[in-house]
Amino acid sequence: TCVGLRNLLQGLSFSVKYYSKHNHLQTVCLYSKIKHQKCHILDCSGGTCTHRTVPPGSIVPWRFFSCKAGTKIPSKRKQNTSITTSAHLYKDLLKSEQENWNDISEGYKAMTKRIKEKLEELHNKCMFNSGSPRIRFGENVYFEENGCIFLSKGDDVDEGNVDILFSTEDLGFSDAFIQRIRISPDQRYMAISLKSDNSEEATCVIMKLGHFPAVEEVIPSVFSFEWATNDVLYYTSQKNLKCQNVFVTTFTNQKHTELVYTEQDARFFVDIYCTKDRRFLTINSNSKTTSEVWLVDCRHPFRLPALVQARTKGLIYHIEHRNDELYILTTYGEPAEYKLMKAPVASSGMENWQLVYALEKKTKLVDLEMFSDRCIMFLKNAGHLYLNVISFVSHSVQSIKLPTWACEFELESHPEHTTSTCYFQLTSPVHPPKRFAYSFKENNLIEQAVQEVPIITNCHTTRLLAKSKDETSVPITVFHNMNSKELHRKPLLVHVYGAYGIDLNMSFKEEKLMLIEEGWILAYCHVRGGGELGLSWHKDGCQQNKLKGLHDLKACITLLHELGFSQPKYTALAAASAGGVLAGALCNADPELIRAMVLQAPFVDVLNTMMKTHLPLTIEEQEEWGNPLADEKCMKYIKSYCPYQNIKTQCYPSVFITAYENDQRIPLAGVLRYVQKLRKAVLDHASNTNKKGNWIPNIILDIQANGSHCDSSWEDSLNE
Repeated sequence: TCVGLRNLLQGLSFSVKYYSKHNHLQTVCLYSKIKHQKCHILDCSGGTCTHRTVPPGSIVPWRFFSCKAGTKIPSKRKQNTSITTSAHLYKDLLKSEQENWNDISEGYKAMTKRIKEKLEELHNKCMFNSGSPRIRFGENVYFEENGCIFLSKGDDVDEGNVDILFSTEDLGFSDAFIQRIRISPDQRYMAISLKSDNSEEATCVIMKLGHFPAVEEVIPSVFSFEWATNDVLYYTSQKNLKCQNVFVTTFTNQKHTELVYTEQDARFFVDIYCTKDRRFLTINSNSKTTSEVWLVDCRHPFRLPALVQARTKGLIYHIEHRNDELYILTTYGEPAEYKLMKAPVASSGMENWQLVYALEKKTKLVDLEMFSDRCIMFLKNAGHLYLNVISFVSHSVQSIKLPTWACEFELESHPEHTTSTCYFQLTSPVHPPKRFAYSFKENNLIEQAVQEVPIITNCHTTRLLAKSKDETSVPITVFHNMNSKELHRKPLLVHVYGAYGIDLNMSFKEEKLMLIEEGWILAYCHVRGGGELGLSWHKDGCQQNKLKGLHDLKACITLLHELGFSQPKYTALAAASAGGVLAGALCNADPELIRAMVLQAPFVDVLNTMMKTHLPLTIEEQEEWGNPLADEKCMKYIKSYCPYQNIKTQCYPSVFITAYENDQRIPLAGVLRYVQKLRKAVLDHASNTNKKGNWIPNIILDIQANGSHCDSSWEDSLNE
């Protein structure tokens, strides 16, 4: 379940490569700056369709829309997204790589069997301990396990106390996993999004609850959805990785579906959020750097949405509500980090925004949860997690530090904003999720009792700071077995991401725990371009600052070796998606620092990808990488670090890449080009040096026919 403002705060993760937000503060209405585009609008009032011109991101009057079930809205013709490589050559390359992988993988069967058995054993232990996140409605608790959704009375879960409401397998969705759950206010309906590993698009299933739960409706290609009332659902449609339309559908006797909002600017992505007190739905239109929010009054869900503040370049904001006031999480004002502000609902423009609370410098806001007379901020500072409890009554702020081993939060859903307890889970790469509760009444933090099976007791967590080329301090989180001796002889796995303002993924993974048990050292480098130290940390590592992330990564690995954590010949570097940019760049610039590199769905051909505007994400990605088509300086800068462009004849580390044949985000053609060029450079270097016993690195590509760019199921993850 996606809860809180986390999706928005994590850099609008859906529109980002892997996993799917500042100085110009004057109010500028972009409608006057952008040429109005023609869009297709169904005007069914007169029986025929007419064409009207609307500004980007406009609310179009209700009378122009009547999209009954089955009515299709005309859309632009799909542009050709075929790869530039000829179809014949592409097929030959693909076949050659698949044959090469089949030959190589034969030699690893025994190791694969051992690792798989160990991971299954750890997975069964960890899942027994952790349980699932829960949605609480009074005494009713909803939770998901193994593709099923259950309802229990209170936290006591036993066979006689639990009803099954939904099963993916029983309803013919056996290849899908549950992504999001939303319960209607009166608990008569449940909306569920289901997603398969092979597609970016989700299906929304509406269940009518009761003694015999039944499927009420199935809506394809849905991204986000929220209940406005007991029987009125708002949702966004998704197509080609974009969400630009918002619909409303009713479950009364006279069912109907209508289009509410359309976004015309390709850089913006639209989703729906419900304020904690259920007073408003917010229609959020966000690019990587700019926001605009419209309010839907849940008491009058068919009225036109109201604009909070027109989009202003560089201004990000998100909305909560309490006591007829909007609470606004925003970058407005200096410094351009998140602040909590408020304004009356009736006069919500930013000229009326008043400061409630500003974050400390280099603090990352992970999530915010609103309650009737207080809010909780989930924060990261210098790698440590803590809560700030802000009272709207006493105007006090209380800070609660969380256990030092914790690296990630997961907030549990609390639909009732009057509750006196906040529930959440804490985890790290080597610590399975543990459930905690913070009680407002008792003012204390409680670890929820579960039946424990000891998992790990001897893992040490160390936090370091590396000095980058420009003297900036870069955080590193290190895990190793406390019983390990001679750490300089142990293998080291370094992780990096550094893009989109998104934190390096530090949630629990069974394979990380297995590596610790087998003596490995794990290091997570929180380089610029990511979001670990706030919005400025991201800004310092994107566009014309991208090389700073590379300098940070080099400084981190160098420091680890200097402090006796492994050495280059035992060091591997791991990255996924956009993390492949920095990993691949380091491989070109300083290959002697590592012995191996493991990449998953890597972005390694930045320049060619950003030159192709017909690809689904290129336009919106310009705010991260720049626009090489419009700016020659930008083109030269991208070329200076792009992994594909800078391959040279030298000794490289061994490289293992997993790619996906149907990946919509990272074109497979670019990965194939990269692998071919890298192999040639490696072989040319070997033939030029021609020394006896010269080591030739392996360059291995595993192309998965199934799976997509985002997180896969446990079974597919295990096989990989």
